[in-house]
Amino acid sequence: MNTITTVIFDMYETLAQNRQGHWLASFKNIVQQQQLATDPSRLRQTWLEKGRTHRERRLLSGADFQSYSQSWISCFAEAFQEMGVTGDPEAACRTAVLDHSKRPPYPETVEALASIRKRCRTALLSNADDSFLRPNLELYGIDFEQVLSSEEGRCYKPQPGLFLEMLRRIGATPRECLYVGDRQLEDVKGAGSVGMGTVWINRHGEPLDPELPSPDYQVSTLVELAELLE
Repeated sequence: MNTITTVIFDMYETLAQNRQGHWLASFKNIVQQQQLATDPSRLRQTWLEKGRTHRERRLLSGADFQSYSQSWISCFAEAFQEMGVTGDPEAACRTAVLDHSKRPPYPETVEALASIRKRCRTALLSNADDSFLRPNLELYGIDFEQVLSSEEGRCYKPQPGLFLEMLRRIGATPRECLYVGDRQLEDVKGAGSVGMGTVWINRHGEPLDPELPSPDYQVSTLVELAELLE
């Protein structure tokens, strides 16, 4: 391993839990708040299908930027229309954002980060809107040298621009940085494309996709990452 001065983290499913159960709870809240005549699981599935275009478009270099909130409102509107229910897309988005801003950390997150900070600078780079990312970080009481969201950077991982902007902000070379994330496409490919070392935190034992770049290191918890840095 090169001499590492800086560890840059992804947020969701790396530091914070963001499982399907959390999302289903949000959709139950939306259905109850708006008294919608539909099943939360069906609404969630329809909303996800409407979001496919957004997820595909954001991978394209040069595409017009659209925040999560902008996309979510559009997806709710399309989902309500397809399902034949009268709902308020903006209110639904506000509920989703509020719930997202309260995602719990993984059990080892706070302690492992404290250990890592004794050895390296830490920063955070996440595909996220500031409206839920920043309040979520405040709940944890963790300080990072830099925090950069896709909304602020106006592009999404794995586009290299977001990673290059982080390097500029922290004044580091790629070779002295490790990027830690839970996705092989957005995190491993994205960070690796600008020359950063990559750590795939594979909490759920997913197989490697042979069509994508392999990480330099693979761990299942942040405790293993702290041990790796030692």
